[in-house]
Amino acid sequence: MNFKRLAFLQFALLLSFVAVGQQNSDTLRSILLNASSTKVLVASHRAAHNKYPENSLMAFQEAIRLGVDIIETDVKVSKDGVPFLMHDGTMNRTTTGKGDPEELTWAELSEFYIVDKGKKTSYKIPTLEQALNIAKGKILVDLDLKTDRIEKIIEVVNQTNTKDIVFFFDSDYSILSRVRAAGKDYMIMPRAYSMAMADSSILLFNPPIVHIDFSFYTAKLVQSIRSANARAWINALGEPDQDIRSGKVNEALQKLLANGASIIQTDEPELLLKALKEKGYRSNGSSKNK
Repeated sequence: MNFKRLAFLQFALLLSFVAVGQQNSDTLRSILLNASSTKVLVASHRAAHNKYPENSLMAFQEAIRLGVDIIETDVKVSKDGVPFLMHDGTMNRTTTGKGDPEELTWAELSEFYIVDKGKKTSYKIPTLEQALNIAKGKILVDLDLKTDRIEKIIEVVNQTNTKDIVFFFDSDYSILSRVRAAGKDYMIMPRAYSMAMADSSILLFNPPIVHIDFSFYTAKLVQSIRSANARAWINALGEPDQDIRSGKVNEALQKLLANGASIIQTDEPELLLKALKEKGYRSNGSSKNK
């Protein structure tokens, strides 16, 4: 079977998925913006990449099927202004191409295939437009900005009418300031590396989410973030995910939730969703004292 035929069949399969865990993005947005909600939200790192290649359209669809709340994905922009999904600074690991993808036109990038776990697949590099059209109405999307050419990304968000599901993530506050200048209603998630930086990010952007890490993860910090009507985002990537994979669920959840973070990014979305549901962290209720 040739690649064109296989790609067509895969696209047909993508469209025919039954999204057993699928949610409504309006409901998810409402929960996200309610900092007092008791529901712990799950963000799938580079989409659901255990079954499909990272940042692929099929990984997007799988995350939706699983009932994930947020897809984290990485965005770059081609030489001729087309935003596309890719994490690394070069194409070497994840595609059949080599070098900096932002130095190539979209027509050139379209010639390459995605490589997954060292093996060539029949999948092509997806555009941001394709990904957002899949996500639209179903799930929230965290755009990890791997470029400074953000105007082209904002254009695609506007063209796809997905401003309500997208938030922009970066540790470079000058980049996020350009997003804010483009419109006060764009959702922003700044990354902070200290409590002082978290405080500054709240003053600068009034964000719905602040990305923190374990080096300064305290109950005092999370309460400060929640007082600004925002949520604290923590990563399970690494040791907590390994604990979840090995069955040490209680240990993982204790570390992740001990101080009140309410969004968890993970490489194990299916296992984490199951664990949170079993422990009662997936209800839609709210409590100002939690």
